[in-house]
Amino acid sequence: MIKGWTAGARRTGAASRSLPAKSATGGDQVRALVRALALLNRVAEAQGAGATLTELAQQVGLPASTAHRLLTTLEQERYVRFDLAERSWSVGVQAFVTGCAFTKSRSLGALARPHMRLLMESTGETVNLAVEDDGEAVYLAQVECRQMMRAFARPGSRAPLHASAVGKAMLSTMSDKALSRILHQRGMPRLTPKTITTPTALRAELEQVRASGYAVDDEEHAVGLRCIAAPIFDETGEAIAAISASGPMARVLEEQVAPLGELVLETARGISAAMGAVPAQRRLP
Repeated sequence: MIKGWTAGARRTGAASRSLPAKSATGGDQVRALVRALALLNRVAEAQGAGATLTELAQQVGLPASTAHRLLTTLEQERYVRFDLAERSWSVGVQAFVTGCAFTKSRSLGALARPHMRLLMESTGETVNLAVEDDGEAVYLAQVECRQMMRAFARPGSRAPLHASAVGKAMLSTMSDKALSRILHQRGMPRLTPKTITTPTALRAELEQVRASGYAVDDEEHAVGLRCIAAPIFDETGEAIAAISASGPMARVLEEQVAPLGELVLETARGISAAMGAVPAQRRLP
């Protein structure tokens, strides 16, 4: 948890200066803040190339003079910086510091749990969160459904990547080199009559996963169990986990796979957004 400053604490940087009490009304201050944040977001979207004052003013719908005044304030607080030679604005070091504070304080499990509970309520099936570790899927958390018969994966338990929906979801985001390394390390043992046991068949399956956005385990890990999973991404576009909904074949019928897959994919996108992911920045294998 990031602790805030106390009233008597010594303040530096952005915290050291407060707006004059009579300089503007509360509404004016909020409006200025919203406009400044809009400019900061546009500067961030420009990434390494930077953006000119004219471009930024047009993008947020402000007069150039107003945009310049707000950018100058952000520059004073080091949230943006101005390149005199290029006549362009780019992200400043304080924005990086603020972003790092978020990455240090966030918790995948804590951020994912509300989404997991909503997915359980929507599907009526058990929801799992897993990460890849040493070529295997490791379950971090589970939200059990209310059905008498339900899937169960104890947090900390492991599953093979090639024979689980969460595993295939994460494999679909990896390069072929990384996939080959894992298959060489772990092999492809048969767990049920439906387990995929050849690299060629697995690669074909992963192409389908990339096309649909979600992976399906049709009794490949355990007889009688069907599972649907999608990958979760972080702010760098890296896949860091997968979320799944699983239940017995008697309830999760074949015709329900596609609509359930969309629900799982939507949930994965929600968690990814909470982790800071931008869809356009997701890394392709």
